[in-house]
Amino acid sequence: MSRKRATAGWLLAPLAIGIVLSSPLAGAQDAPTTTQSAGPESHLPMLLAAQYTYIIQHQDAFHAPYSGPLSLDPRGDTQPTNTLGAYLGWAPLASLQLYLDVEKFMGAGVSSATGLAGLTNGDVVREGAAGIKKEFYIARSFARFLLPLGDQYGDVARGQDQIPGAEPRRHLELKVGRMAVTDDFDQNRYADAARTEFLNWALWADSAWDYAADTRGYTDGIVIGWVNPSWTLRYGIYRMPVEANGQSLVVSLGQARGENLELDLSSAAMGTIVRLLAYRNTASMGDYGQALARAAADGTIPDIVANDQRGRQKHGFAINAEQPLANEGNTGIFLRWGWNDGRTESFAFTEAESELSVGGQLAGNSWNRPNDRLALAFASNGLSGPHRNYLAAGGSGFLLDDGRLNYGREQIIESYYRFAIAWPRNPGPISWQLSPDLQLIRNPGYNRDRGPVRFLTLRLHVEY
Repeated sequence: MSRKRATAGWLLAPLAIGIVLSSPLAGAQDAPTTTQSAGPESHLPMLLAAQYTYIIQHQDAFHAPYSGPLSLDPRGDTQPTNTLGAYLGWAPLASLQLYLDVEKFMGAGVSSATGLAGLTNGDVVREGAAGIKKEFYIARSFARFLLPLGDQYGDVARGQDQIPGAEPRRHLELKVGRMAVTDDFDQNRYADAARTEFLNWALWADSAWDYAADTRGYTDGIVIGWVNPSWTLRYGIYRMPVEANGQSLVVSLGQARGENLELDLSSAAMGTIVRLLAYRNTASMGDYGQALARAAADGTIPDIVANDQRGRQKHGFAINAEQPLANEGNTGIFLRWGWNDGRTESFAFTEAESELSVGGQLAGNSWNRPNDRLALAFASNGLSGPHRNYLAAGGSGFLLDDGRLNYGREQIIESYYRFAIAWPRNPGPISWQLSPDLQLIRNPGYNRDRGPVRFLTLRLHVEY
């Protein structure tokens, strides 16, 4: 999901505490150990990265005996999207880093980015954000603080939201400001970046994890944690939207908040990483059971929004694992599983209460294209009983409403091939990638009466 403008007041707010760990096999964790003092390569502001991504996606027509106001369009659709981004960083002190990311989104998702839990373009802004101007906006604006806990350091490479230099392998870390929750939680080496990897929402994140975000995918928050070479524990608390799929965020964390706790475990010998995530959202949410009961008593269609009540909660759990196999980890496999209680309304990410996904990536070393990638994955999304009964009774979510429902789990297969384009011929700081992508979805919107449907995509990504 590609990401309201952060205020200077929030960035300069009293600092709470936070930890971020790029995966233990990347960045500081796989870098050579050094004994030099921690610090950035430069104390001057720098342009860390820039990117442009163009995606053209076609949805085939498919069988559908009926449709509703938020159905996938059975006539098919073709839509392009574009995103631009510039990512800046400044380390005035060895222990303090400041980041500012500016982005712009243009275009629209097929079928107005509705009708599916596993939406097919992870770089798209959803239908609920239709009134948002297509202009440059601040995606991230945050401060990062590090407190070393030892004298061993590792070199970290320059990258988006990563100032190059040497950082302590054991440290406490704080992040505070505007960011994306997925910057620090549920990361996966093979499936967490829609601009370069899998496009489907059920593959670049856990669809049952209803993480705090506005419709662009960003929020304000605090992340704290404890980073070690073989394990990391982090906690994050973030502002929730005022309403489901909303762009405005609540003012006070006491009013509504999304909380996440994750333990990352890694094996240096095997390269295995397992992430265990628990989350709890508190917001003004509706209750599916109560909405159904009220509609039955009144003889009306259930309306989850009319049932909103402040202070309601949703909780859930997720497991995320990755296993490198060969080619310095560029060939490997991954798995995600997620669940939430499904009693209160889907609010910030997508409409799903359970998810299972599995897949893998193959580097092109075997055919003399080591920078190419071939990837294949399967995902299955599910609904809770109250949620499916609500949709079957004609209720609307923020992504789903076929008017009725013959329930079946939404099943997704996605495959892409990523060509690394050698242009110009001499390697330089700019890289080009071209990726054809195919997705097949059975039971779109959890409805056995509709589909299956095919999506064909071509993605161009240019990165500095």
